[in-house]
Amino acid sequence: MIEIIPVCAFTDNFIWLVHDGHYAVAVDVGDAAPLLEQLDALNLTLSAVLCTHHHADHVGGNATLITRCPASVYGPENEKIPARTMPLCGGETLMLPGLQMPCRVLAVPGHTLGHLAYMIETPEETALFCGDTLFAAGCGRIFEGTATMMWQSLSVLMALPEATRIYCGHEYTLSNLRFARVVEPDNAVLVARIAAVQALRDADKPSVPSTLAEERATNPFLRVDVPAVRAAAHAYSGLPCTTAPETFAALRAWKDSFR
Repeated sequence: MIEIIPVCAFTDNFIWLVHDGHYAVAVDVGDAAPLLEQLDALNLTLSAVLCTHHHADHVGGNATLITRCPASVYGPENEKIPARTMPLCGGETLMLPGLQMPCRVLAVPGHTLGHLAYMIETPEETALFCGDTLFAAGCGRIFEGTATMMWQSLSVLMALPEATRIYCGHEYTLSNLRFARVVEPDNAVLVARIAAVQALRDADKPSVPSTLAEERATNPFLRVDVPAVRAAAHAYSGLPCTTAPETFAALRAWKDSFR
């Protein structure tokens, strides 16, 4: 049986640990210390590290980690990934060492130019580790790409099965939901999600993973074809929002200044 557990780092980062009780694969190790503690507690052997992008809060623990756990480190070939041994560009299918299970690599540039996502199908679920491209109820800022590039990447993820579980890089959900409610105040599914997430956070439980179906129903960045979302984006920006990329760009600019 494969289990996926969160390892919390810094104030709101998730390191994801995928394990079978013996071997483990870690995703986005921003800090080695909490991961090493969890590996020791569960008596797991780390066989691989998957890196979605080069930001320090996602790869800053790699160098320390591999001095203790000599594992393969996978990451974008066109980004500076500490301790990387296996460069990737998207489109590959890996066989994860130790776990001996396939992993699809998806190119999802926008947040950074080389950003990758990793899709693992376990007997229990289809899991997507998407770093800072898609968040619960939101999406990442565009630091290196363009709005069109980011929208194309989100479109790739939207085409995945709706039952896909979304393992993102940060606990930003409540903040994202506040913005989503402003964009689409009459969305009853969104209102229910806010209450459910608030209950989880009040109990000090993570709000992720979500599912792609849940994101399609409540995440404004995946709902740019909905007339109410387009109207809200146009009202805020004053720009034409007649196409999905135009609406997405207006929403992303709005979210960047939202408080």
